[in-house]
Amino acid sequence: MSTVTHYTLRPLTPADKSVVTPILVREWGATDVVALSFGGVLDASALPGWLAEADGEVVGLLTYLVRDDVAELVTINAFAGGGVGAALLAELVGHCRAAGVRVINVTTTNDNTRALRFYQRAGFHLTALRAGAVAEARKSKPEIPEYGFDGIPVRDELELTMEFR
Repeated sequence: MSTVTHYTLRPLTPADKSVVTPILVREWGATDVVALSFGGVLDASALPGWLAEADGEVVGLLTYLVRDDVAELVTINAFAGGGVGAALLAELVGHCRAAGVRVINVTTTNDNTRALRFYQRAGFHLTALRAGAVAEARKSKPEIPEYGFDGIPVRDELELTMEFR
């Protein structure tokens, strides 16, 4: 991953679908993302979010969904260092605070130790372990791999939460 020092963030527009779709397919295996807490499978390419761009290239993407006063961070990817992921997350946090959202949830899998570090450093705390939940998610999205980062079997979901007072 290269490091960028100058990038811009901008909200996604419907015209970005042609850019967002291949990113989601490459990074997540499909545009469909399983979000059981929000009712099952979501098309992440149709969700609001932000793009991070540097020199005409996409260096980050975040998608989310808000229902009532709860936000779900659906996808986040940073393709360059320099704080791109942190900047995307900060944009979501600022947006949610301004909109009166009281909580942001994010779900990751047991193999994704990098994400667990990232979210906890950003102020999220672990709120749920759903043991065996990935087997259920694979029924909706069979392309979820059996093994993930560092050869760890992908079995469980971990939910992290950031609450606003």
